Amino acid sequence: MIRFASTTAALALLLGSAAAHAEPAGDTLTLTFETGANTGTVMISLYDAEAAYSGGTPVASKAIPASGPVVAVFENLPTGDYAVKAFHDVNGNGRMDTNPFGMPVEPYAFSNNARGNMGPAGWDRAHFAVAGATAQTIEIK
Repeated sequence: MIRFASTTAALALLLGSAAAHAEPAGDTLTLTFETGANTGTVMISLYDAEAAYSGGTPVASKAIPASGPVVAVFENLPTGDYAVKAFHDVNGNGRMDTNPFGMPVEPYAFSNNARGNMGPAGWDRAHFAVAGATAQTIEIK
């Protein structure tokens, strides 16, 4: 009985060790942003559903200093459709600045380099598939 217990414990330890060294599950999304200035921060929100993209909570977000190459990597994502909203917080105040009419005065962008018509780009233009290693370059204007 003791031999069975110690063999079972050794097997569990071995299997646990193998699981700890296994590759992480999920897909990886790498976003490279082209900006016009090397100051401030690029604020990035990643959405995994149209409802969230249209006013809900992002599945992930990052703030990347614009002092060098702006690259955001999102790891362990489930395969599926995603969309990105980003803006370049040039003055570093942590928010998108707008004019008195609510129009953005700081550069912004959407995945697929989509542009909106009298507002943000819609999910239909901005969403893209993530499967495996996926990369996209986005120009912030």
